[in-house]
Amino acid sequence: MDDGLYESIVTDALLRRLQTVPDDLADRRPLNKAEAADRIAIHVSSEVERALAGVSDEKRIQVGITVARAIFDQLGALSEAALDERPAFSGDVLRAILGRRPDGTPLPVAQPLTPLLDTALLTNAPGEPNLWKQIQSEIASADAIDVVMAFVRRSGINPLLDALRRHCEAGKVLRLLTTTYTGSTEGSALDRLIELGANVRVSYDTTTTRLHAKAWVFHRHSGFSTALVGSSNLTQSAQATGLEWNVRVSAARNRPVIEKFVGTFDAYWSSGEFVDYEPGQFEEQLRAASPRAAGPNIILSSIEVTPRPFQERLLELLAVARIQDHHRNLLVAATGTGKTVMAAVDYARVRRTLARSRLLFVAHREEILDQSMATFRHVLRDAAFGEKWVGGARPRDFEHVFASIQSLRASGIDQLAPDHFDVVIVDEFHHAAAASYERLLNHVRPVEFLGLTATPERSDGLPILHWFGDRIAAELRLWDAIDQQHLVPFQYFGIHDGLDLRDVPWRRGVGYDASALSDVYTGNDVWARQVIEQLRRFVDLDRMQCFGFCVSIEHARFMARKFVEHGIPAMAVWGDTPALEREAALRDLASGSVRAIFTVDLFNEGVDVPTIDTVLMLRPTESPVLFLQQLGRGLRKADGKSLCTVLDFVGTHRQEFRFDRRYRALLNVTRRELESAVVQQFPYLPAGCNMQLDRVASDIVS
Repeated sequence: MDDGLYESIVTDALLRRLQTVPDDLADRRPLNKAEAADRIAIHVSSEVERALAGVSDEKRIQVGITVARAIFDQLGALSEAALDERPAFSGDVLRAILGRRPDGTPLPVAQPLTPLLDTALLTNAPGEPNLWKQIQSEIASADAIDVVMAFVRRSGINPLLDALRRHCEAGKVLRLLTTTYTGSTEGSALDRLIELGANVRVSYDTTTTRLHAKAWVFHRHSGFSTALVGSSNLTQSAQATGLEWNVRVSAARNRPVIEKFVGTFDAYWSSGEFVDYEPGQFEEQLRAASPRAAGPNIILSSIEVTPRPFQERLLELLAVARIQDHHRNLLVAATGTGKTVMAAVDYARVRRTLARSRLLFVAHREEILDQSMATFRHVLRDAAFGEKWVGGARPRDFEHVFASIQSLRASGIDQLAPDHFDVVIVDEFHHAAAASYERLLNHVRPVEFLGLTATPERSDGLPILHWFGDRIAAELRLWDAIDQQHLVPFQYFGIHDGLDLRDVPWRRGVGYDASALSDVYTGNDVWARQVIEQLRRFVDLDRMQCFGFCVSIEHARFMARKFVEHGIPAMAVWGDTPALEREAALRDLASGSVRAIFTVDLFNEGVDVPTIDTVLMLRPTESPVLFLQQLGRGLRKADGKSLCTVLDFVGTHRQEFRFDRRYRALLNVTRRELESAVVQQFPYLPAGCNMQLDRVASDIVS
């Protein structure tokens, strides 16, 4: 038998096959009592289906009825009621109970395009019914309809209006939940639905609710309810022509799915976050939301950007490197010390020496590109400087380009001449070990090349210094920046959180399995309460501005929910959160209306919120880059901010987990500093909770 996972009931045939497998390699466990009915029924059903498929068409129905009645005869010993459920010898299927027209004749009901019993994947593929036709065919037989839809537009509902009107005119319920998320929902579309008799509620809270679901449920009193859940919003392209995937689910086969839909929908409907649609309120909220800009819109202040003395020293080191004929240089500067400002000032000076000064600035997130372009515009005193090459935006002039590495890879940097750009700057250069960066770096041949990073050390050991002749041109590390008071000091507490992670699956080269790790953290309300209690112990919750770094989206949402339940305004934000929503979240944090933002792999880089004074490390990480980036979120200086409090929640880890990798990012500090920062900042870890901590401290200090 092939290696891998199985969930097969052990049968006589399987027992014979297992004789070829060593006992220690066959992971057999007793059938779970709670799952026994479902698992045995699935097995019997599949075997009956397989056997009947081999019977000729002429005999299949009668043979099938005979087999089924024999099975039910056996079930009668367990429940007499089972005998009444034996299939009749006629082999008929009840398709409908019809109503009557006013003249007494039967009123036919259209059947859905997909049979009520079937679960199907709908992809809008050529030759298949599009989603509109599937929905229209479901409406006619539904006794009530619930719709949850992030975006609703006139183009999406127009083909459905007649069918929905007949539904509502028959006195049947139609409920819709939607949002103003990204400003895509049209008030005129909601007006039409209200005119039909629909009940519509809208969420205006685009910073926390984050409703992005698209689903329909068609309730039928007969018990044969169905649902459509997938990627299609109520827009013309999503319903008819887009490459959208939607699953049609049958309650007769997937009842728990339908039940969960109903329960979740009802919870949303009564939550208070969705309010009855009122046109005036809706339009006011849409006007308040500004459209996403193609680039940063700034008004230049009258104050010129002047490098601070420590930045000037680093810029001088770059200039010296060029005098020494080094034209591929790496600037290492701690998070929060203004790498982008230094890069912009450096470019302003370098371009005076060049006959041409075409610029390519590369990063991996659009937020970084926006902030960087705004910085360059301020430094260069040019509000129109730069074009973005990211997502759907493509440069027109290709003179000064701020590009994402993803867009360069997708659009083909190879199409540009290697020497097209005179200056190339790559931000967060520690990412350059990835294949996408290697392709770029091997292709471009600028006059001047500059890499930016807070730390060139990577946890996987992959090199990046070889791109710069194994040298660093200018460097300001974290502890030097703190000592020189360019960043605020921090107090770091390693807190044993009681979690045992030794049974969490581990993948070599990757670390803990993210899904399993997320399940551990989100399945423990006690753990979340402990985080909150420790936070109360160390900071003023009514004044703090906190970032919490989590394992997964589910973990971030879980923590935000628990904080809100304990009276602490919080929200979760992650990579797919729209730019406008992320910006609103940061504004709310800065203003104090939100006290904590929980995120996963989003605000590690390229975000400047100087007032952050608390950092929660709620995920294990071996990466020195990630560790210093997350730590650095709280080290920027701000008025009234004297230090940053860092709470690192530490469980009992697998032997494979390496604490030392992240702390070795601090190797170029003194023994005294390390003793203070590492050894003495673990007072809340019980002795021996994980011997690796003792080894880490002694290894680094020695």
